[in-house]
Amino acid sequence: MNEPARDRSSLLRGHGGGHAPVSYLELFFDLVYVFAITQVSHVLLKHLSWTGLAESALLFLAVWWAWMYTTWAANWAEPERVPVRVMLLFGMLASLVMAVAMPRAFAHGNQDRGLLFVSAYLSLQVGRTLFMAWALWREDRGAAMTMVRMACYFGLSAACWIAGALAHEPLGRIVLWLAALLVEYSGPIMGYRTPLLGRSQPSDWVISGSHMAERCALFIIIALGEGIIVTGASFADLKPDGAHIAAFLVAFAGSVLMWWIYFDVGAERGARHIEHHQEPGRVARNAYTYLHMPIVGGVVVTAVADALILEAPAGPATPGLILTQCGGLLLFLLGVGLFKRFASPLGNLPLSHLVGAGLLLALGGWSAWTAVPAIGFVGCTVGVLALVALWEWGSFHGGWEERLSRIAPSLAARLKPKRLL
Repeated sequence: MNEPARDRSSLLRGHGGGHAPVSYLELFFDLVYVFAITQVSHVLLKHLSWTGLAESALLFLAVWWAWMYTTWAANWAEPERVPVRVMLLFGMLASLVMAVAMPRAFAHGNQDRGLLFVSAYLSLQVGRTLFMAWALWREDRGAAMTMVRMACYFGLSAACWIAGALAHEPLGRIVLWLAALLVEYSGPIMGYRTPLLGRSQPSDWVISGSHMAERCALFIIIALGEGIIVTGASFADLKPDGAHIAAFLVAFAGSVLMWWIYFDVGAERGARHIEHHQEPGRVARNAYTYLHMPIVGGVVVTAVADALILEAPAGPATPGLILTQCGGLLLFLLGVGLFKRFASPLGNLPLSHLVGAGLLLALGGWSAWTAVPAIGFVGCTVGVLALVALWEWGSFHGGWEERLSRIAPSLAARLKPKRLL
């Protein structure tokens, strides 16, 4: 999006790729997604099966896509203007209805809220996209056409969403909603290629990199907060014996270490990278829109494991606990590792994250065949996180590069390698 000639009636920020502050309205908007993330984790906790996992994954993908597209819109639109505020508040209401409908989105008969979920989701996505096309039309016709193409993708996916909501068989609903999400998730990769309308290029998406980085970091905080809430709420209803206290401390330590692994190095480097990149839109698409999805998803799944370990810390590790703890941490580590690849001087995955992922796979496989105490199993996985955090903190590119640059800038500059990719 090129720098427009703005006037008082403009609905755009007009940052031209520079700094754009996160508004209070955006933070207020996020409150609904605190509830939405809680709903996703509760759906998985109550339906801990392969079907429940598939349903929870679909709900999470829809939640992430709704929030992320609104974040892109708020990167361009000026939240201080009344029409933009109305758009965001309408999106907030639609998101709240989505979250309310989630627990029964795959129910049957009178309990079925699938159509309500779909109606709220499509109202948010289509309504916001059309609003942005209108807001952009006078000042940046090319960006407005991107919104028109985007609306075409939502129109195509809407057929699958509605057909799935009307399907009576759970498998049919899952398949149709998955097809809808595949259409939507393919849009940015394909540049929203549309017959007769052509396609857009990431170089056309001039965004505020600092705004995008801060918004995604805040969503990581929201997801980590869900784990803290689950841990605290579960522990509050329990008798504080030794096993439950140990489980409480281990669950809290896991949340702290996930925060450390993401924010100690990755968040700051990612923000610097997108701010100074020639095509911030491309970085926002790859590193934030797509690669933050497994990071957040991993945190949400791990929150379910926190609830499970607090239920029965002294018993053996159940398949559900093994799957959610190892699976959640694997998603998180691989997602963070891929994200850090975009901000690394070498452009490579951090070795610490790859080793951590391998250890988690080994722990999961071993625990599935051996009667391992639940608290011991979770303690070992948290130990893997501690190893990853310490390894990265102690490595040159994991933190010593920044610390050395403050003490001996010339030496740090000589040691810094060239980016390979």
